[in-house]
Amino acid sequence: MNQDRYRISFTSGSLYHRESVTLVGLYLSVQDWDGVRDQALSSNLLQTRTESTAKRTCREAIARLKTLRDAELTFLSNANHQDQAHILWVAVCRLYRFVADFAVEVVRERYISMKLDLSFEDFDAFYNRKSEWHDELDKASASTRDKLRQVSFRMLREAGLLSKDNTINTVLLSPGLTDLILHNNPDEFRYFPVFDSDFRGMSL
Repeated sequence: MNQDRYRISFTSGSLYHRESVTLVGLYLSVQDWDGVRDQALSSNLLQTRTESTAKRTCREAIARLKTLRDAELTFLSNANHQDQAHILWVAVCRLYRFVADFAVEVVRERYISMKLDLSFEDFDAFYNRKSEWHDELDKASASTRDKLRQVSFRMLREAGLLSKDNTINTVLLSPGLTDLILHNNPDEFRYFPVFDSDFRGMSL
């Protein structure tokens, strides 16, 4: 068990699309994440039913947004719905290497092999394989495993990478998002179901 631990605290929630866009708009005004959190909670900016839900949602969404650079946050604030979903997917993958590895090693690999169906069994096989190297997965309860699977599939759908019938979608990244990924880390193209030929040869 010599690999870095996976962070697996995403057992509830979703892509937090609406909430993230709301929080980013506030951040671009105040430029302080603590201030964003305090104001969001005091005014119930995220329109949650309970204080505990507001705190959990705010904490989770801000943790993801903190992985984005200023140019990416500005892009998120101004982009269309699909571009917003795609950049939020990048943020999830940056924060949760477990999700990133699943996206690269399973979702994308199936896509480029022209196996466009994605099943719970594919997730379980990935989980079992990784649990041999990660105690945090091996020791997790069955309910935690189920929640990780459920939320992973939900986020894939909300990001537009997976259809309702669990078919992997062809993704066309916009020029604006392509440029951001290219200038930060071209390896992050692999978070999406795209072929190497779609981005091979791009240079800064």
